[in-house]
Amino acid sequence: MTHQAPSFWQLGWRALWRDLRAGELRLLIVAVALAVGALTAVGFFADRLQGGLQRDARQLIGGDAVVQSDHPVPPKFLTQASALGLRAVTTLSFPTMGRADDAQGGAARLVALKSVEGGYPLRGRLRTADAPGQPDVATADIPAPGTVWIDAALLDALNLQMGQTLLLGDSGFRIARILVVEPDRGAGFMSFAPRVMLNTTDLAATGLVQPASRLSYRLAVAGEDAAVRRYTAWAEAELKKADVRGMRLESLEGGRPEMQRTLERAEKFLNLVALLAALLSAVAVAIAARGYAARHLDDCAMLRVLGLSQGTMARAYTFQFVTVGLAASAIGVALGFAVHFVFVVLLAGLVDAALPAASVWPVLFGLGMGLTLMLAFGLPPVLQLAQVPPLRVIRRDVGQLKPASLAVLALGAAGFAALLLAASRDLTLGLIAVGGFAVAVAIFAVASYAAVRLLRASVNEATAPRWLRLATRQLAARPAYAVVQVSALSVGLLALVLLVLLRTDLISSWQKATPPDAPNRFVINIQPEQAQPFQASLRQGGVNQFDWYPMIRGRLVAINGKDVVPEDFTTDRAQRLVDREFNLSHSAERPTHNEIVAGRWTPDEAGGASVEEGLAEELGLKLGDRITFDMAGQRIESRITSLRKVDWGSLRVNFFVLYPVAQMSDVPLTYISAFRAPDTPGFDNALVRAYPNITNVDMSSTIAQVQRVLGQVIRAVEFLFGFTLAAGLVVLFAAVTATRSEREREFAVMRAVGAPSKLLRQVQRAELVGVGLLAGFLASVVAVVVGWALARYVFEFAWTASPWVPLGGAVAGALLALAAGWWGLRSVLRTPVVETLRKAPT
Repeated sequence: MTHQAPSFWQLGWRALWRDLRAGELRLLIVAVALAVGALTAVGFFADRLQGGLQRDARQLIGGDAVVQSDHPVPPKFLTQASALGLRAVTTLSFPTMGRADDAQGGAARLVALKSVEGGYPLRGRLRTADAPGQPDVATADIPAPGTVWIDAALLDALNLQMGQTLLLGDSGFRIARILVVEPDRGAGFMSFAPRVMLNTTDLAATGLVQPASRLSYRLAVAGEDAAVRRYTAWAEAELKKADVRGMRLESLEGGRPEMQRTLERAEKFLNLVALLAALLSAVAVAIAARGYAARHLDDCAMLRVLGLSQGTMARAYTFQFVTVGLAASAIGVALGFAVHFVFVVLLAGLVDAALPAASVWPVLFGLGMGLTLMLAFGLPPVLQLAQVPPLRVIRRDVGQLKPASLAVLALGAAGFAALLLAASRDLTLGLIAVGGFAVAVAIFAVASYAAVRLLRASVNEATAPRWLRLATRQLAARPAYAVVQVSALSVGLLALVLLVLLRTDLISSWQKATPPDAPNRFVINIQPEQAQPFQASLRQGGVNQFDWYPMIRGRLVAINGKDVVPEDFTTDRAQRLVDREFNLSHSAERPTHNEIVAGRWTPDEAGGASVEEGLAEELGLKLGDRITFDMAGQRIESRITSLRKVDWGSLRVNFFVLYPVAQMSDVPLTYISAFRAPDTPGFDNALVRAYPNITNVDMSSTIAQVQRVLGQVIRAVEFLFGFTLAAGLVVLFAAVTATRSEREREFAVMRAVGAPSKLLRQVQRAELVGVGLLAGFLASVVAVVVGWALARYVFEFAWTASPWVPLGGAVAGALLALAAGWWGLRSVLRTPVVETLRKAPT
């Protein structure tokens, strides 16, 4: 009587159920779930954040399209909007000083003044309160003539109460309401100053709008999408005309560029940590799958002897691993979905808690990543069980990789790398992380093989301790296993060391961009005749260190003798740069916080100019080029003699273009100063009273907000570190236990011939310490290189690792290898010799 052979799916289900009960697949499931969880946690967060930005984009700019200008918007733009049936409102914003009258103490504070007209805002709703701490309500009103609406913080700053008078220029206004939500406020430099909103009809009475005022006009339009698209096309054509300067069409994506940059940088950190988790998990899956294959040789031997075909076995294992991969990926997706809510909480204030629901793409991406991870790195070793001859299976030797397995491995690895590059959302970050790990694996393999050969040659068999001789023989007898173990340990330690360096150095460098003693006051519009008295006032107030530079307004009009217009450039940023006025300056001495990256700074070099390297790259400028600026009607041409690296987040006075001379005659200028104000009460008010024309920008709240943002981002990154740390420990455990069966056999043979347990423990510890030292040293050296590349090309920090990092990494590697070895191999010396030899390979 013949029996029909089981189908591949029946065989796969039986094997899957048996392996799950036996815990054979535990390590594979944990590794895949960790990788998918880390990647989808970031994916869900980024997806919801992007959806929220798109949803709120119109509110963030206050309309469907906005024409922004540094002078009154020409009437034709409003006429065209009316012709297309669009609603339109005009607002005007600029910084100025708000004051309390002498009866309330006469305090002064820089404010962001905004005049609005009926119908504002076109998108979104204003929310106001009757007093600080009172419930806020949505309103369609605007301030009534003679009144202002203000931020609650201004009341405390000026020691005012609701209903009292706020002085603005030549007029006083009654404080009527507290502004709670202003949808189109944005996050620019001036948005950190307290907002004051008044009716447009009151603006002329203040006398604040002067020819030299720094004004920002915004014409917002809203209506049907088709009409908005026609208006946008018309406005873009108008703005390209040669006689139109200082105007631009604001895009929906540009509503809050500064906050978006902060979130982008945070997302890069999170993506990097998620990539490390996925890379580590790939190594763990590969090692675990190899161990799984080694443990199933007996089963395969029996099935092959009974006549089961290679194709059925291969399909059964593929079915089993696809099923496990889907299940582990689903667990990872659920884990990632839960974890991303923690990011929303940790980044509260940076993102709106009422984000829209996530799309299905993070789910599909997570499932695809998990399956790719399992099939690319888990399946090839297992497929060998179906492909080797029966005799070799009975001998319990999996054999060399066959072409089919190699093809699966190659295709899977390529697909995995492509998915990681897509997940990184930043090509440079992805290439450094993925490419760095690929190169690192090759370096680890070559270096570990060379180290094993060197160790074997350097240990003297006659004089070396017995435990050292045995440990050396253990490693040298199976160099391939030693290479796999050292390489796997090195990859795991590489990620862990890189995480430590990121935490202690990269993030610290980020925080140092706003140090505790950074300047917290910027004073502009200091007139030349006030320069000496103002500096004397600073010193008298206890401020002995301050930035002091002349400031000249100029527009770039020619490069190498050829007049330039925005249309000469392809990128939006380059067009805006050419279209705007620059703040220029001069100084015989190079600013200490600016680094010369090309050319040479020569003090008092006539006709020279130093250009910020980012501006030079954006506009295609190079050393030796001649640039011409129009400064109040004067065309001044200079030759670029140096390029500077400027840290715009340093809260120091910086300029795009600096002239290396002490004096520039016949050009109108004012002075700008940056300093850290003393804690002396009344210091700011005294300056404003003595120099009423200055604009004193208090950056204390800005610095506090930036540092709060950094703290939130760091907490979110450190939270995700837990995933990567777990993945790293999984790799360490898998790497150390990868040769468990070989160790059991070898130790059993030595115990059978009389080797004491104490000696074998010394051999095991020596081997683990040696492997850990080598892996830790190699991982630390590569981590320093990868960390430097990330710091320079992704996060843009000047970063130098400590020379003690390789030594510390070697010691940490030895300790971690010992700990993982004790946990994973603690039963090797306890298993009875007879039982070990019965199950061991022959």
